[in-house]
Amino acid sequence: MKNLKSFSTLVLIAALMASCSGKNDKKGLQNNDETPIVQVQSVYAENVAETSEYSATVEAFKTNYITSSTGNRIKNILVDVGSRVGAGQAVVILDNVSAVNQQSAIAGQQASVANQDAALASQEASLKSEEINLARQKKDLDRAKELVRIGGGTQQTVDQLQAAYDAAQEALKARKRALEASRTSLNASRTSLGASQRSMQTVQENTILRSPISGVVTARNYDAGDLPGGPILTIQQMNPLKVVVNVNEEEFPKVRIGMPVSITFDAVPGETFNGSVYTINPEIDQATRTFKVEVTISNGAGKVSAGMFARVKFNYGMVNHIVVPDRAVVKMQGAGTRYVFVYNPNGTVRYVEVKLGQRLGDRYEILSGLSSGDRVVIAGQSRLTDGTKVQLQEQQSAKK
Repeated sequence: MKNLKSFSTLVLIAALMASCSGKNDKKGLQNNDETPIVQVQSVYAENVAETSEYSATVEAFKTNYITSSTGNRIKNILVDVGSRVGAGQAVVILDNVSAVNQQSAIAGQQASVANQDAALASQEASLKSEEINLARQKKDLDRAKELVRIGGGTQQTVDQLQAAYDAAQEALKARKRALEASRTSLNASRTSLGASQRSMQTVQENTILRSPISGVVTARNYDAGDLPGGPILTIQQMNPLKVVVNVNEEEFPKVRIGMPVSITFDAVPGETFNGSVYTINPEIDQATRTFKVEVTISNGAGKVSAGMFARVKFNYGMVNHIVVPDRAVVKMQGAGTRYVFVYNPNGTVRYVEVKLGQRLGDRYEILSGLSSGDRVVIAGQSRLTDGTKVQLQEQQSAKK
């Protein structure tokens, strides 16, 4: 009986101890649930390189399509795909049947102009002789008039000389008019000959097609004997090359002609190429809120080719911005919004939406939302809302 009493007492004590233990555990769990434990870190502004990176496709700096404007057949193509050509180099020769016909016509025109020139020279010589003869007749007439005045001659002689002089004078005027007509005709013939020669030169130029740029032949669409109906060759300038980038409108005031940029290519790993801003389109695309910037790349070594994927990095200098650990930044589910929780002196946290800049290793540049010295939560954000009271597990401080 005494043993039974002792056993009952032990069971009761064990039950009481278990009950107390359960209450203590429950009380501790409630504390953890009600007051989240977080880690915070003070953040400060520091100098950060202000950069932006865009992707684009490499293009030839210039592209020229070699075409025929005469409709002649192709006689010979002097280059092939991959050939390097210089500016002014002949690349295609066309049939020149029309040029042969024009040469014959021009030869006839040249002979006609030569004959007209000789005839005009003869007219001018004849006119000079008649002018001399008219001057002699004038002297004879004046002498006869003087003799009549002094009584040594007859009026009949004067009348005869006067009639001859008047006739000669009229004939000379007619000669002069004929001479001017010949000159006009000769000038017209010379003008016509010049036009024919220029036309001939154009035909000759059009039958020998030349590259206007230095570059590489990237397409050959016809062969000798074909009658081309489109571009015969495509020639592209591969040094320099260009990349056309769609830059965000907020960067419009920062981009300048001649600004250096750095460019990398997946096809050329481990190497960075230098480029510069060549042109800036002054119009903002209202649909994309971007503007086009053309960047040129020196390609003397020939490592880069049109069609490659490029990453273009603009560097606008240094700026002083807040930098935070990436662990502090939370992305709102279902949206692109980024936010952090800032620890308040009263032991609560507040929700702060931030605008991110570039990623700097395991940190983010903050463009707006935080101030230097703010203490941001870097661990324990999952149970937080705006105004939640928290308990600090450990305080860390970033160096300024």
